[in-house]
Amino acid sequence: MEQSAKRTIPAVHRFTTDPAIASYDAIVGRSAVKAAVQSVLDSCRASRADAPAFDALRSRVIARLADIEATGLLTVINATGVLLHTNFGRAPLAKSALDAVARLGAGYTNLEYDLDSGTRGDRYERITSQIRDVSGAEAALVVNNCAAAVLLVLDTFARGREVVVSRGQLIEIGGGFRLPEVLAKSGATLVEVGTTNRTYASDYRNAWSPSTALFMRTHPSNYRVEGFTADIDARTLAELARELAVISFEDLGSGALVDLTRFGLPHEPTLAEEITAGLDLVTVSGDKLLGGPQCGIIAGRAELVDRLRRNPLLRALRVDKLTLAALSATLADYAEPERLTGIPLFAMLSATTETLMRRARSLASQLSNAAGVQVEPIGMQSTSGGGTLPLGKIPSAGVAIRASNHTAEELASALRARRPPVIGRIEGGRLLLDLRTVRPDDEAALVDALASL
Repeated sequence: MEQSAKRTIPAVHRFTTDPAIASYDAIVGRSAVKAAVQSVLDSCRASRADAPAFDALRSRVIARLADIEATGLLTVINATGVLLHTNFGRAPLAKSALDAVARLGAGYTNLEYDLDSGTRGDRYERITSQIRDVSGAEAALVVNNCAAAVLLVLDTFARGREVVVSRGQLIEIGGGFRLPEVLAKSGATLVEVGTTNRTYASDYRNAWSPSTALFMRTHPSNYRVEGFTADIDARTLAELARELAVISFEDLGSGALVDLTRFGLPHEPTLAEEITAGLDLVTVSGDKLLGGPQCGIIAGRAELVDRLRRNPLLRALRVDKLTLAALSATLADYAEPERLTGIPLFAMLSATTETLMRRARSLASQLSNAAGVQVEPIGMQSTSGGGTLPLGKIPSAGVAIRASNHTAEELASALRARRPPVIGRIEGGRLLLDLRTVRPDDEAALVDALASL
């Protein structure tokens, strides 16, 4: 019986030439496909049961290949309503940025080459000019993320010295990293001032000593303290720092370059506003409200940026040509207001609730005959995400899904198993799909995914 079962097991080539299985060659590689087939067949041979039919074995192979595929990067349909979802890579890139990456990444570039002199050039020169234009800063530098930018500033100016920070701004960011730990790693000594909810200029003045290197402000990231509060603004901090001959530094984080009130959001300090207020150095993220690639931007006084450039640590933190290409193309879109909505973040913010509700009704009508599944167009609220605007809610619309024989969690799991995966959020026992974060180009795939339920 065992020999008969083994003889009925199909040959490897029958699986590897199957169109559904062969399609994974380009995704995980031909050797991985063959290994997955061999693994399924080996398991079958090791079993005492009769060999399953080809279709059953084929399904096992495809399931195993899907698991292998899921361990790599996949495009997902973000229906959570979180525009800058950290788990999904934050800001989607503009077409201009993607085109620049494809064009400049395909060959050689003048990344560090001066075409006029024929000698080595500066990789930051071109991007610095653009950052000066949008911020008004004297100089700028780009590193691989905002945490790296903060570390570089602290290591350059505060190693072995003191940094004064309000207790209300000693934040913890994603992944459990805490500002006091970053300060300690840089070799700086943290000096806490004020209280959780109230800090005054006098607190900074009283904390000053000959060992003080920086007066530092930090963006509150994912929280806000409201009510009985007091804080020192950027201009006051900058003036006090100049008086006491220390550096004023702000980790603005969010990366806003334009006034977001035009999109109905709360005002978020922009990089240009903080530079105008007189701060010596300001750091921001490239992949948050700026809408570009992951990077950290340091803008401020030229003499201080020059010192940052001379820090050997910069070599470990520098960005490559692809990041610079994407950032440069994104900043170019800011130069012309009509091109701003070419950046996906601003395209999503610009979508009206009326437009989103029309899309939701259309989606629901296409699925109205699905047995046992109820798809209802409803209003809902999106958020910016990415550690920005924690209290800012954005009116939106999408669909709520219920099934007569499945829980919302089971529906969510089924949609995550699709290719591309569809990811929503669960509220009140229903699976919600927020269309503000779903590209119109993805709606056909979304309909197919929902129809499969």
